[in-house]
Amino acid sequence: MLPRVDLRGRTHDEELVASVLPRAALDVSAAVELVRPIVEDVRARGAAAVREATARIDGIDAGTTRVPAEALAAALADLDPAVRAALEESIRRARLVHEAQRRPDEVVEVAPGGTVTERWVPVRRVGLYVPGGLCPLPSSVVMNVVPAQVAGVRSLAVVSPPQREHGGLPHPVVLAACALLGVEEVHAVGGAQAVAMLAYGTEQCRKVDMVTGPGNVYVAAAKRLVRGAVGIDSEAGPTEIGILADETADPVFVAADLLSQAEHDPNASCLLVSPSEELLDAVAAEVERQFALTKHVDRVGPALRSQSAAVLVDDIDAGLALVDEWAAEHLEVITRDAAAVAARVTNAGAVFVGPWSPVSLGDYLAGSNHVLPTGGTAKFNPGLSVQTFLRGIHVVDYSRDALAAVAHHIDALGGAEDLVAHVAAVRVRVPAEEAGA
Repeated sequence: MLPRVDLRGRTHDEELVASVLPRAALDVSAAVELVRPIVEDVRARGAAAVREATARIDGIDAGTTRVPAEALAAALADLDPAVRAALEESIRRARLVHEAQRRPDEVVEVAPGGTVTERWVPVRRVGLYVPGGLCPLPSSVVMNVVPAQVAGVRSLAVVSPPQREHGGLPHPVVLAACALLGVEEVHAVGGAQAVAMLAYGTEQCRKVDMVTGPGNVYVAAAKRLVRGAVGIDSEAGPTEIGILADETADPVFVAADLLSQAEHDPNASCLLVSPSEELLDAVAAEVERQFALTKHVDRVGPALRSQSAAVLVDDIDAGLALVDEWAAEHLEVITRDAAAVAARVTNAGAVFVGPWSPVSLGDYLAGSNHVLPTGGTAKFNPGLSVQTFLRGIHVVDYSRDALAAVAHHIDALGGAEDLVAHVAAVRVRVPAEEAGA
């Protein structure tokens, strides 16, 4: 079920990784043309276009997208106590981690009388997308809302697809998570029309400044289209896991972790890299055994067969080079001296160290954020954090004497660039004939 690839003796460069290793194709460019009419229609006609798109795509025709306050309260009141306790602990841990990310303003004295202060200012209003397709994801509510709240965002709007079995509202556990976090504005709308509604605003939803959160290829395409009108976090694709393991790893654990990510989506990618042929054999047998017992075989099977692989490498150093080139959304390191090996990883959305730190922990209760870069974009993109919702603003404060001390340098640089008005803007303040200027 898990295809085997032997890369012993090979150099793990970008071309090899792209041609041999698995990753679902997220053809956002093709999807852009499919969703462009929806996005443009919402931009032009507002709420009426959102309503029509939702009726056509989701089969739900509602007069308003806004979820009533009483529905949020009822969802929280009816929430299973065990789920509530788990959500509360997830929120507590996420707040601990994300509060540590909040940067203080920094004042740097560049010269006597001259300072530059970097102020961190939150985005005013954000729209947070919570998927609702194959399964409800209250954990994504936590992962989106907590960093935004810690950053100091004052206005939050959560969107999640409406579901016919729940009266045209998002799943009750998603609504309950919103209520638990104090989010009062929730809209029952998904897909490209939700992203467009957030980006351009409608009569029922005020425009936001940033859209964050994972979604399907159509959500990613809509985010690409509205980027520039609003900020976005990333174009998130199907989930993926990489596991770097040696002969010390327990094949039962490794197989379970591969299946756990394959369970998300038939387009999920699962990559196991090891120098141990015995481990790969044991994991392959264990995957077959656990697959026979798993619930979502319709997702797990295609994911493991089509976008997954067990890769044999020469040694751990070669394995590190390979997983760094693949740049997984989630990377588990289950080896001897796992912490030391993990410290050498440079490209991953999040790294999980040792046998007792599975990705499932990060999805729910590690305290880390599970909205992470996919498709190899971990080479240059970070995961969602408090910093996503903050803007650095430089505040420049110079005295007359501090300006005068560098006026001759501005003369030289402005002259070199033939920008004489730049020089003049300084010299009207500090004439060249003054001593020291």
